[in-house]
Amino acid sequence: MQLLHIDSAITGDQSVSRQLTAQTVAAWVASHPGTQVQHLDLATDVVPHLSADALGFRTGQAASTEAQRRENALSEALVSQFLAADVVVIGAPLYNFTIPTQLKAWIDRIAQAGRTFTYTDKGPQGLAGGKTVIVAITRGGVYSTSEGGRAMEHQESYLQTVLGFLGITDVRFVRAEGVAMGPDAKVKALATAEGEIAGHTAEAALA
Repeated sequence: MQLLHIDSAITGDQSVSRQLTAQTVAAWVASHPGTQVQHLDLATDVVPHLSADALGFRTGQAASTEAQRRENALSEALVSQFLAADVVVIGAPLYNFTIPTQLKAWIDRIAQAGRTFTYTDKGPQGLAGGKTVIVAITRGGVYSTSEGGRAMEHQESYLQTVLGFLGITDVRFVRAEGVAMGPDAKVKALATAEGEIAGHTAEAALA
């Protein structure tokens, strides 16, 4: 079994999402001995945002410059790594109401027509199904308990949509909310998240 562990927080050891992804991966490996883990750190191994040189995988045009060949090779490596994974664990902190730009750049590279989705006469169809994706969502405030808060967040809602577009139906969220609202709130948030990690990995072990 192949597990792809993705971190996107830029705060290093201070990151709550990194703490939660590490715990999730450890729990998964403990319940699935022999799992092989690859770690992709988008804060240190930065994936460049799309540019005109990086659009080869979308246009189908052959690369004619060294820059285009380099960009296409990166996109191919990332989508191949993603498709090879049976399980993907993603750390996604809330930055300005949405996901980090580093994570968005990765998504733009793997969302490839003909590889992870296709268009049919009935509309788009995802091609990357059959995976389990566990997303560690972290937020300084609390957004899930009010209509206004839910309207403001474009983090979990976006990831649910884009992963579904790619054909992934088994998406599980680990949520730590209110981590910037004082020590007691952070402790409570982490305890809730750790319980969700245990539940998701135990559920997977029994599946």
